Amino acid sequence: MAESIRLEVVTPEKSVVSESAQIVMAPGSMGEFGVLTGHTPFLSTLKTGALKYKDESGRERFVFVSSGFAEALPDRVTVLAESAERRKDIDVQRAKSAAERAEKRIQSGGKDVDYIRAKTALFRAISRIQLAETR
Repeated sequence: MAESIRLEVVTPEKSVVSESAQIVMAPGSMGEFGVLTGHTPFLSTLKTGALKYKDESGRERFVFVSSGFAEALPDRVTVLAESAERRKDIDVQRAKSAAERAEKRIQSGGKDVDYIRAKTALFRAISRIQLAETR
């Protein structure tokens, strides 16, 4: 078995993942990046999307992350995310409701609508739905 690295994914409210992994793939703001044991240290901002990793047994795992930062060290990856949840914990119905609300705000055309915020909410909801429904 290959050496493992420690993966920590935390939000302001909770620790989402704290386990060893063979590889971590994260949605960096400049593109997806992968980290293996012995990686050169770096810091990256994250965009909304799926963080993927293989646990020690080789099973692929997925975590939805919404913006934040990732620090890669030779033996550890730490993700500080605005929000994060394991794929199995995503409430698809809640995400679909959030997408519908965001679409309605965008389509309303009102001058009081914060379009950037509404589009961000829509993208986040769609990303959660896609991750949850992909098997």
